[in-house]
Amino acid sequence: MGITRRDFLKLTGAGTLGVGLGHVSRPAYAQTTALRIGTAVLGDYSLVSPILVAQDKGFFKENGVTAEFTPFRGGPDLLKNVQANQVQIGLTGSTDVPVFRAVGVPIRCVAITVNSNHFTFNVAPGITRLEEIKGKSIGVTGVGASTWCFAVMLAKRQGWDPQRDVKIVPLGGLDAQLAALTRGETQAFVWGDAGGMLELQGKSKVLLRLDTVTPKWVSQAVYCTDDYVKTNKDAIRRALRAMFQGVKFIRESPQEAFKIAAKTLGWPEEGVAAAHKISGPLFNPDGRIDVEALGVMQNTLLELGVVKNRVPLEDHYTQEFTPVRL
Repeated sequence: MGITRRDFLKLTGAGTLGVGLGHVSRPAYAQTTALRIGTAVLGDYSLVSPILVAQDKGFFKENGVTAEFTPFRGGPDLLKNVQANQVQIGLTGSTDVPVFRAVGVPIRCVAITVNSNHFTFNVAPGITRLEEIKGKSIGVTGVGASTWCFAVMLAKRQGWDPQRDVKIVPLGGLDAQLAALTRGETQAFVWGDAGGMLELQGKSKVLLRLDTVTPKWVSQAVYCTDDYVKTNKDAIRRALRAMFQGVKFIRESPQEAFKIAAKTLGWPEEGVAAAHKISGPLFNPDGRIDVEALGVMQNTLLELGVVKNRVPLEDHYTQEFTPVRL
């Protein structure tokens, strides 16, 4: 007996019939996977926006994932929750993976979301030249953090002794950095793409993007525990597909993406757009992992004394999930 059109629609789902309509059919998932995705901080547009867009546009749901998003107050806090399986997928500054791996924490990078180095060197509004920072104080999140590494590297590039010619001060989050800058306790700080938003508001000025200091680098990584990688490969693939659909949407419809991100970031849309000018061109379209850059990063961290042990580079990442197929 022939199948009717009504029967066919029941079997396939009318929403999946995209032939000739410009819509790519997605597999229907019998069960959804619930997982929690965390970021090291909230105040970084390129770190959080792929997740926010994927939630808002239904990309997680489309891929059979129920995703809860939680930002933390730094990489170590995020790591604790990933280790405890309270968070299954973490997004953070890429140096966190080699730093934590070097002390025996079994995590590895599963994708790269932002290539090169999107971090910014931000100065008090009256400062116009890098040379003016000599003898002054630079705020960073913590000793050994990505921000600290970049401050040390920048000082060395200038020919300064990072312990005598500048004072590098661990202050924590963005609010603390701005407060210290406003009080004149620091004259500069290292942060991510929020520097663009702060410059728009007249609170600080972006003197340079730090890819001029680290030409071979990657900014932000997605990581999981080794155990989660071994036992939840399909969940990781689906979550990554949703996030990189978010990246694709940002690249193709930036104005709408700015509105989505602004709601959670608490920034004006113009501020989100200013951050996008800094990091938007560096978004990785498919998560590919630049292994050479990871090697340069590990060597740099060893040279700076941030890590003490050289871990085999292949222990830092897996390429089984990339390139992400959309």
